[in-house]
Amino acid sequence: MFLCSAIAGLLLGAVTKAAPTEKDPLALSDPQHLQWFKEAKFGMFVHWGLYSLLGGSYQGKTMPDHSRPEGESWYAAWIQTRLHVPDDEYRGLMKQFNPTHFDAEQWISEAARAGMKYFVITSKHHDGFALWDSEVSTYDVMSTPFRRDILKELADACKRHGLKFGLYYSHWQDWEHPHGAVPSWYSSEGRNFEVYWREKCLPQVQELIKRYDPDLLWFDTWGEEGQDITPERRDELIALVRRLSPKCLINGRIRYIGPGDHIDFLEMMDNGYPATALSRPWQTPATMYNAWAWHAHDFNWKPTRQMLGYLTSNASKGGNYLLNIGPKPDGSIPRPSIRRLREMGAWLAANGEAVYGTGPASVQLLTPQVVATQRTTDCGVNLYLCISGTPKTIQLRCPQGMNPGKCSVLESGMPITYAQDPQGILTLAIPTALYNDPTIQVVKLEMNVQR
Repeated sequence: MFLCSAIAGLLLGAVTKAAPTEKDPLALSDPQHLQWFKEAKFGMFVHWGLYSLLGGSYQGKTMPDHSRPEGESWYAAWIQTRLHVPDDEYRGLMKQFNPTHFDAEQWISEAARAGMKYFVITSKHHDGFALWDSEVSTYDVMSTPFRRDILKELADACKRHGLKFGLYYSHWQDWEHPHGAVPSWYSSEGRNFEVYWREKCLPQVQELIKRYDPDLLWFDTWGEEGQDITPERRDELIALVRRLSPKCLINGRIRYIGPGDHIDFLEMMDNGYPATALSRPWQTPATMYNAWAWHAHDFNWKPTRQMLGYLTSNASKGGNYLLNIGPKPDGSIPRPSIRRLREMGAWLAANGEAVYGTGPASVQLLTPQVVATQRTTDCGVNLYLCISGTPKTIQLRCPQGMNPGKCSVLESGMPITYAQDPQGILTLAIPTALYNDPTIQVVKLEMNVQR
């Protein structure tokens, strides 16, 4: 399968950002390249590959498989190692990969309609299978009946719809290459990670940048990568990306246990949500149900309201929400995913002002089940109070010099009355009729700031 090529810590919350300089080969060439990410807030993640063909089941076993410890997972993209599918049998799935319903235009149209501003797809997951025609491996889409450049079609569709284009690449785990990293329940005896690093990882990252010019590269580790993804290898990979692309952003899971000073944004663990705002740009990779890839027996769909709650909560802490879908083996998007995407898009069409381009609010909220974002205006700031509960009143304490003005429901313009006590605590009276609509409600409060 594999062809040789001549191309050859600290925890997340504790890292600090070094000031980039022109002479630093690891620094983003221009901090403005990060601005779109800070403002975007909402993106689409896609897990899709050979594993999608199995849909979470193999030989009568369905994930989670309680008969073995490693099977206790919903992660259908891991089925090869968690259900111990023989390598030859798994690689034989290439002959079945023929997603005739794949339509890049439809995928990206749905993302744009949902209000998403960027798109990220698994170009190569841990199984080692590439969704493009790789020069260093025949374990790729051109060895399937489909034989189409999936990544180019998606990149072109992103350009048409104005979305940024990102690529997930599994730089650590690779179960096809004889020297790639494998899960902890497999033996690593006889493996030389440096061989994989030189023969496959670095050349394929170079291919992806040169061919598809991504705006973002999403690397994947989760705290067990220390002996393989060393600080030296981390920095070598960062330097490669910087040399080939002045704009391409790099996420913190390039080395989760020590991302260093030169990554562009922190990446939470799967479905991880910090309790407070972080000082650096960050995002949560999240699922609509338990699995990442298509799982035919996972019916644990999150309701739209819950996912909007995650989106607004992340925005209130300065973070993004990268929401995953797992297309079916034929390339179609599951109907529950489409419904949720469209419902989120409809909410954002009315309330996107409270999300895009905002930051954490400078007020102190005193009412639970409410989060706040903030936007600077010519006269002061606009506060956006995103309500996930049903409080009759919302109380908040404003900084000195910040005076309340007009207050209304963002979607409808319905006026909201308020009063302020001598201690500066502002109390908003929320009409109970507002909660007849069970979605996340947003109150906009215009604040004048004394300068």
